[in-house]
Amino acid sequence: MVQEREKKFLLQTYERSPLVAARGEGCYLTDVDGKRYLDVIAGIGVNALGYSHPRVMAVLIEQAQLCIHTSNLVFHCWQGLLAEKLCAISGMDRAFFSNSGTEAMEAALKAARSHGRSLSPKKIGLVALHNSFHGRTFGSLAVTGQPKLREAFEPLGGHITFVERDDEEGLRAAIGEDTAAVVLEPVLGEGGIYPLSDHFLRRAREFASEYDALLIADETQCGLGRTGMHFAYQWPAVEPDIVVTAKPLAAGLPLGATLFKENAAGFLPLHAHGTTFGGGPLACRVALEFLAIMDELLPHIREIGEELRRIKTAPFDYYGGSIERNDVRNSIVGGRAAGSEGRVGAGSAAQLYT
Repeated sequence: MVQEREKKFLLQTYERSPLVAARGEGCYLTDVDGKRYLDVIAGIGVNALGYSHPRVMAVLIEQAQLCIHTSNLVFHCWQGLLAEKLCAISGMDRAFFSNSGTEAMEAALKAARSHGRSLSPKKIGLVALHNSFHGRTFGSLAVTGQPKLREAFEPLGGHITFVERDDEEGLRAAIGEDTAAVVLEPVLGEGGIYPLSDHFLRRAREFASEYDALLIADETQCGLGRTGMHFAYQWPAVEPDIVVTAKPLAAGLPLGATLFKENAAGFLPLHAHGTTFGGGPLACRVALEFLAIMDELLPHIREIGEELRRIKTAPFDYYGGSIERNDVRNSIVGGRAAGSEGRVGAGSAAQLYT
């Protein structure tokens, strides 16, 4: 009945498994028939603390009874605290809250366009990476390095140059006087886990600065503790101008954040951007609790990362089959399920917070 109703009334954009979820607890998802599943997908990277974490649930219930939503025309107690915390752990100066990673990327791209145009009407180009993923709205899709996702909606606008991962010569050639920003994921998360080399990230910062272009780090998939640091760009000590984050930030509630250095924040001035739902009291308060728990778990995450590096040559046994290890960046692991043709297990990250 569930499947038939969805087939009749929902837009058919998802290729779902037949599982009908009823509840979740810890790392396990239980279907309507009472069968339990070990969830290594973690809600596509959202449930970093698992399902129904007791501290998250306590804060969620308490805040929901007080106030779920206000407009951004008034203050509430939690948005400023969350912005302060995110700036403290990221090295950024200001935050803008939205509802998702793709919206957070749109804010970053608007700032980049405004920055470029302030210097020259022609400085609107963007440089991104092949096989990247930044979202499905027009701007974020335009910088997503997967033609199969873009082609039905082109032209998407703007001038984007794509280069290969860790291709320093290609990156150097792509960036020029008309480049407004370089957009990259420190760890690419589509079809596996592909960390950018520390040297490539440093060179991206160097080249962007040389041409007065912004460096945008999309940490939607790899940020917020997954690599054992708050953000993956912190391993090579690279400082972006803008950071995009979302997914586990509010432990399952929709929340994205775009974080800015002061030099980039000024390009989205009063009335230049906005949101109806982003940064509401419920999502912000839950996010503060998530970040508090993450801070406590970071030493454990790094320990798990060390163990994964020690066993990196072995395939991972998986319920009678295997997942051949693709790559590992501290505590984020990617692989491809044997016989899956890239459809099962590809791009999955082991969420090892608990």
